[in-house]
Amino acid sequence: MSIFDKFKEIAKDSGTNPSGPVEYLIVGLGNPGLQYEKTRHNAGFMTIDCLAGRLGISINRYKFHAKIAEADISGRHCLIMKPETYMNNSGQAVEEAKSFYKLDIDHVIIVYDDISLEPGFLRIRRKGSDGGHNGIKSIIHLTGEDTFPRIKIGVGKKTHPKFDLADWVLSKFNEEDQTKINEVCKKACDSIKLIVENKIDEAMNRFNS
Repeated sequence: MSIFDKFKEIAKDSGTNPSGPVEYLIVGLGNPGLQYEKTRHNAGFMTIDCLAGRLGISINRYKFHAKIAEADISGRHCLIMKPETYMNNSGQAVEEAKSFYKLDIDHVIIVYDDISLEPGFLRIRRKGSDGGHNGIKSIIHLTGEDTFPRIKIGVGKKTHPKFDLADWVLSKFNEEDQTKINEVCKKACDSIKLIVENKIDEAMNRFNS
């Protein structure tokens, strides 16, 4: 049985009403609004939407300045989040939820776009700097910590050095790259499951590009 089949089996068995306190916060970064859908900067949102589809849940509640849902992943009560604060203020939603549930920072998993990786690639890290990413910068600033696991989704570098970076990350993928992103989001979901199971080394060995 593949890890994808196992994931579906776990999701089916666990249902959408997990018990006990929230143990993990799973956050995809992006910008809310139709104009930002399917843009490079919303790779985190795309991954969370993929995760929700696998779990059979809807991310339609509003709390902590974010759209949220709760789910059982491998027997762990997880809060899944898409901040509504816009990218540059992502830390506001993350810090509110982290503080409310009194979570350790290593139980906060962040998924976001990375222009240094080509579409179709991902990279998992235990911790690190913001790397120039404003969403991560906001999270580090407001939580005061950088030791949270993160999953970077490759969205490709600028096609020309003079291309404005903001315009680039807010642009949409072409059809070929969108197909690659759809596939890498599935790998990111598999990675999330392993991280929740305290198997981040396995996730890095299996999926890091």
